[in-house]
Amino acid sequence: MASARQVLCLCALLCVPRVRCEPIRYSVAEEGESGSVVANVAEDAGLTPAQLSARRARIASPAGRQHFRLERATGRLVLAERLDREELCGRSLTCTLAFELLLENPLQFFRVEVAVEDVNDHSPVFPEERVTFQILETSDPGSRFPVEAAHDLDVGSNSIQAYTIAPENEYFSVSFETHSDDDKYVDLVLDQTLDREAHSELLFSLIATDGGSPPRSGTTQIHIVVLDVNDNAPTFTQKLYIGRVLENAPMGSVVLSVVATDPDVGLNGDISYRFSQSVGESHLPFTIDSMSGEIRVTKILDFEDAQKYEISVRATDGGGLSGMCNVMVEVVDVNDNAPELVVSFFSSPLPENAEPGTVVALFAVRDRDSGVNGEITCALEDQLSFSLRPAYKNYYELVTVSTLDREETAQYLLVITAEDAGSPPLTTTQTFTVDISDVNDNAPVFNQTSYAMYVRENNIPAVLVGAVSAVDSDAGPNAKVIYSLGPVHPTERDPCSCISVNSENGHVFVLRPLDYEQVRQLEVLVSATDGGSPPLSTNVTVRLVVVDENDNAPVVLHPAQDSSPPSSELVPASSEVGDLVTKVVAVDADSGQNSWLSFHLLRATDPGLFAVGTQNGEVRLRRPVTERDAMKQKLEVLVRDNGRPPLSATAALSVLLLNGLSQEHLPQQEVAVQDEDSSLTIYLIISLVFVSVLFLTSVAAFVACKVCKRKELKGGHVLYGTGNLQSSLADGAAAGTLPHTYCYEINLTTGSGNSEFKFLRPILPNLPPQHSGTGRGFDDTEHFRPVRSSMGDAALDSPGTESVGQFNGFSFD
Repeated sequence: MASARQVLCLCALLCVPRVRCEPIRYSVAEEGESGSVVANVAEDAGLTPAQLSARRARIASPAGRQHFRLERATGRLVLAERLDREELCGRSLTCTLAFELLLENPLQFFRVEVAVEDVNDHSPVFPEERVTFQILETSDPGSRFPVEAAHDLDVGSNSIQAYTIAPENEYFSVSFETHSDDDKYVDLVLDQTLDREAHSELLFSLIATDGGSPPRSGTTQIHIVVLDVNDNAPTFTQKLYIGRVLENAPMGSVVLSVVATDPDVGLNGDISYRFSQSVGESHLPFTIDSMSGEIRVTKILDFEDAQKYEISVRATDGGGLSGMCNVMVEVVDVNDNAPELVVSFFSSPLPENAEPGTVVALFAVRDRDSGVNGEITCALEDQLSFSLRPAYKNYYELVTVSTLDREETAQYLLVITAEDAGSPPLTTTQTFTVDISDVNDNAPVFNQTSYAMYVRENNIPAVLVGAVSAVDSDAGPNAKVIYSLGPVHPTERDPCSCISVNSENGHVFVLRPLDYEQVRQLEVLVSATDGGSPPLSTNVTVRLVVVDENDNAPVVLHPAQDSSPPSSELVPASSEVGDLVTKVVAVDADSGQNSWLSFHLLRATDPGLFAVGTQNGEVRLRRPVTERDAMKQKLEVLVRDNGRPPLSATAALSVLLLNGLSQEHLPQQEVAVQDEDSSLTIYLIISLVFVSVLFLTSVAAFVACKVCKRKELKGGHVLYGTGNLQSSLADGAAAGTLPHTYCYEINLTTGSGNSEFKFLRPILPNLPPQHSGTGRGFDDTEHFRPVRSSMGDAALDSPGTESVGQFNGFSFD
């Protein structure tokens, strides 16, 4: 049981989380059966059995051999094996087994020391079963004859306490002296003079008795041979010889020499040497020269197995007399043992979000050498994320010192070097392979910041248009990427239903056919979400561009093809070659080359009278008008786009050749034209901006154009073609059609004898001058050439009367 002082220290230091200030000490008798209870260590350590189980309590022994076992359920410390004190500690007076009680979460140590108490389980044993002495009959009473002492592996009171002779005789007694635990002398003392004639031999037993309860004893036979003459025994120069030898000394090395002298001469003075411990001589790593007394090494020495040897040497003369001395050989330690690392705890894999200071491994270091050769230092090689710190005595902790990143380093090879202080030093390395487990700390990353994909209009359903790809630098489920669609703008609730993305591989599909004229492009948001918990995601914008196909035929805006009756263009008979008769205006809802239009004269009443501009659709006089020409001319113009294959439309024109119109009788309206031109310019700019975005507005503009053509002429003025042509329907710069509205002002006057009809000029919005002659528009300075046509009074009503005629689809008074 722990002493009161230990209990008080334990109570005072309960706040110390890691190491107990003073060991917990117990004692146990040797030879106890395995499973015997030593003590309740949980109670003495201030712990409960539940805490032992929860904190994974275990016993860590630096020697590696477990003599005890901890019962976590009860907190009791029990024997793991039968203890033999003599095997564990030899003849040491004290025998203590030390180990650590190790707990985790948090890491905590308790030093435990168990003293193994000696039990009288060994009897004294003499080195020799029979000892013979040759003693001169002339030996004086009181002479001492040394006997090699018996050995008892027990210690203390269980060791040898007394020697006796049985049966007792009148000639000898025994003397037993103990100077130290390793210095014991046993002598036979001659009590009275021997008489060889009376007794030539004596035989009795020498009994050694220990102090155990019950006591044990050992016996050797003493044989006394009574001699004549030789009355001097050999005498050693020292009672105790001490020698030192390195443990790595080669075999045959001389340790020391013993010397004995004998004053006798002749055969009685010849001395021979031998080891007295004949029984254990074969196990000794030494031999003695019988003539010289030199003790030499015969086997490899190991300081870690035995630090010293005690030997008894007997010197015997030729007459049979002998003397004894003790020899103690000390083995000097040499640094021949490398340090050892004993791992008690190791944690791998380690999560990458482990906090700095996390314990990765706990290990103890030891060196079987002694002194300086056993002093050990530990170092961690070239590592910035981990470090070593002393824990308790010879224990070290391997801990983290910085945050870890599995994506940067997934595995660490930690090499720990233990080096002793010997000369030369010896080292041992231990490699810890620490795997870093993944934590979902990285979101998927797309290989592009945005994606642009293209699909032709009128596509087949579920067509593959591209793929998005994202990678996640995490591992395992944390790296599995799932793709999904989301709205581009926060106000949108659902993503576009015409686009789908494969959740596994990121393939993007267009689910239904698209119309370029309705949808030019779409934007969707693709999310890449990993399989972590919680999951991380990244978004990317995918822009789907619809590529136009030639699926829309040209639409003729002017002249209107649905007017009934068809409008007619008025051409004075005096018009010259190249004069503009009218202009075919058409648009194509497609874009690019598919909307580039060309104009061709398909058929005409007189094909040689008119010419059609291929690029601009202008109908001009090809030759002068003659009297033989029919007054009413019909033309059909083919409008064809540039698609593959091309699509076309036809425009039917009616031209009325008039005679009698005179320009001189028409009043000039330049100021009015300028005012009208200015207002129309502002209107057309606004229309172009809006119509370029919305295709449907073009339909409304087309209807407005038709309505504008049917306005009645009031006050002798007719505005023709004031409808708006939206740029979303036809881009004049690209399609070869008129990009702006053309207004024609007609001034009809009636005079006293003649009526004049005068074409003044087209009212053009602000057109850039480079449009002239390119087939994509007119120069803003271009005018129709004034043409006069005289008409008889019969052709026109008299002033003040209303006459109704038709001009280019408009009625006028």
